[in-house]
Amino acid sequence: MGENKKIRVVVGGVFDILHVGHIHFLTQAKKLGDELIVIVAHDETVKRRKGRMPINSMHDRAELLRALRVVDDVVIGEPGYFSFELVKKLAPDVIALGPDQEFDVLRLKEELKKRGINAEIVRIPFSYKSDVAKTSKIIKRIVEYFCE
Repeated sequence: MGENKKIRVVVGGVFDILHVGHIHFLTQAKKLGDELIVIVAHDETVKRRKGRMPINSMHDRAELLRALRVVDDVVIGEPGYFSFELVKKLAPDVIALGPDQEFDVLRLKEELKKRGINAEIVRIPFSYKSDVAKTSKIIKRIVEYFCE
């Protein structure tokens, strides 16, 4: 009998204030394979990239994601921008990128290949209103509603 290898999809992100855009992204990513592994950004990574600490800690964000039916496993990323070592350890068949994740797909593919990671890279398009489903815009609306 042939080997029934599961197709592993890996995504990464901050997922700070979980919203419907995240759910659409994760659902679309899961459709690309059999299991979905989420790398949650380390708090230090968020601070470095966004200039502020996340609203929710990496442990709380990971716990929320683990509770979602569509997610099979969650790991917390290393401090830094992109951990090729962690990705290699997770051995993805597919890496799904969010619509607003600033990666040069060709360059990322090259860097992965150099490290022996032969994953397909798929960019998930916005499948929900991008003006509504963004953490920064949700925070802005909260500030406008409650701080005026």
